[in-house]
Amino acid sequence: MNIIAISRGARYSPNHIGNDAAIFNKVVECLLRDGHEVYSCDEETFFGHCQDGHHTLVVTMARDVRTLERLMEWESRGATIVNSPRGVLNCVRLPMTELLMKHGIPHPQSWIFSTDAPLPEEMTFPCWLKRGDSHALVKEDVCYASTRDEALRVVADMKGRGIPSVVVNEHLEGDLVKFYGVQDDTFFHWFYPSSLSHTKFGLEAINGEAKQIPFSSHQLKQCADEVARVLKVPVYGGDAVVSPDGRIRIIDFNDWPSFAPCRNEAAQAIARYCATL
Repeated sequence: MNIIAISRGARYSPNHIGNDAAIFNKVVECLLRDGHEVYSCDEETFFGHCQDGHHTLVVTMARDVRTLERLMEWESRGATIVNSPRGVLNCVRLPMTELLMKHGIPHPQSWIFSTDAPLPEEMTFPCWLKRGDSHALVKEDVCYASTRDEALRVVADMKGRGIPSVVVNEHLEGDLVKFYGVQDDTFFHWFYPSSLSHTKFGLEAINGEAKQIPFSSHQLKQCADEVARVLKVPVYGGDAVVSPDGRIRIIDFNDWPSFAPCRNEAAQAIARYCATL
């Protein structure tokens, strides 16, 4: 199989440039080991040297809008792309939230509004305010607010940075769980970030040390695979909160994360998935 593999631009790997590069390189290594021909490039090289969209498969971590638009052209002409550029765009906060609510995925109560508009009167506190137009690029793109005044300051900052929309999620009490998976594959890895000091912006500390509330990891895997199908991102990672009653709710979902705690197993699973396409 002829494969183009596109790495993620540094701007879209905040505090995880090395980890994102490592999983990309490991997947390429596995694909080569399995006998595939792989042309590896970054997003800039892709535009300079990859003009033909009729390759059997494109394996991509790209998130730049210009790259995604080109890949959508390729996809419309029959290219198979993992993850689909449409799926990557679905993982932007605002469309992701709308899709999760539309499909009844267990999720915190959420509100979506313009940074030009007043806060919704029905908002509850504490809550999380997240930029709606992008993945989080800097720490200030995801903020915890315990009062309406704090929320107003966050929205004012986002508006000042040119961010047009905000997604608000209610804060859920319980154990924060991070997970990584590949849709319909046996590979699935979850852990408590508080026990490993695993963090991108340090926000995981809000939920505190995990109490290890009992829950079904099989149910979490089933829910995560369903989200992957809804969003069209078979290579995924995310976050969930397990409430004191054992209820699982998805609070975040990402296209092709770093898989840092389980890189070798993840790379093999991604390569297996590619072989089925």
